[in-house]
Amino acid sequence: MTAVHPVVRLLAQRIALGLVLLWAASVLIFVGTEILPGDVAQSILGQAATPQALANLRADMGLDRPPLERYLSWLGGAVRGDLGTALSNGQDIARAMGQRLSNTLFLAFWAAVVAVPLAILLGLVAVRYRGRWPDRLISGVTLATISIPEFLLGYIVIFFLAVEFRLFPSVATIHSGMSLADRLNVIVLPALVLVLTVLGHMMRMTRAAILNVMQSAYIETAELKGLPPFAVIARHAFPNAIAPVVNVVMINLAYLVVGVVVVEVVFVFPGMGQYLVDHVSKRDVPVVQACGLVFATVYIGLNLLADVIAILANPRLRHPK
Repeated sequence: MTAVHPVVRLLAQRIALGLVLLWAASVLIFVGTEILPGDVAQSILGQAATPQALANLRADMGLDRPPLERYLSWLGGAVRGDLGTALSNGQDIARAMGQRLSNTLFLAFWAAVVAVPLAILLGLVAVRYRGRWPDRLISGVTLATISIPEFLLGYIVIFFLAVEFRLFPSVATIHSGMSLADRLNVIVLPALVLVLTVLGHMMRMTRAAILNVMQSAYIETAELKGLPPFAVIARHAFPNAIAPVVNVVMINLAYLVVGVVVVEVVFVFPGMGQYLVDHVSKRDVPVVQACGLVFATVYIGLNLLADVIAILANPRLRHPK
């Protein structure tokens, strides 16, 4: 019998663990929305609703069924792509969420295009000049951006770049008829806030991962060969520190999608975060459950992808003795 390759076994374990985590997240999302105080039917019909009207609405919404039955029905529908119907407007949630999710991914993509290469470059520069003023300047500035809350950072950016200098619009409203150039111009400010939010974490982790391998024997050999310091760091140290760097990059990419709620609300951006907040205020439980499940899927999926890349990047797993 042929032995299973260690990489295949690890990948299968990670995928199975990801599915288990996603199932656990679905349970927590459903239970969390179920135990919220108040009555959904009462909040929809108002205080003047009659008991018969409340009973009829609960029956229409399936609230009279046992919780386990409702959870299995909701989970089965989600697996098939049916996320239910919004209580506030009767729209199909999956269809209404599609454009919102596309907008959020558009914003996260362009923020990542700027943040990831810049964070890696700044990490390499910080290692090259570690202990000197470029390293201290980069570390200090990125630490400051991490420490400032997103909403405050958003309002600071709006004040200077939208109000004082009038360079970009303060409201990031996009629609399907806009050209790519117009869309990019509109999302500059929210994308800038997201870049500043995740840049410091990625840069500092890149710096720490590279410094961790700088004392290795092959680094000393490369230095003795007379290679330039930056070439030693970029060509020899960085590739061997890629696994932790990929992990932190993927975590921050997941944050760009999942953690944009505050940024989208500040800039009135029509994405998933704004969609979620709008329906939380209306106590639209099916929409809240659907948004939570989509966010959990994206977060777990990107972390699973980080694990897969880290496994494939490990030469000891690819070429076992």
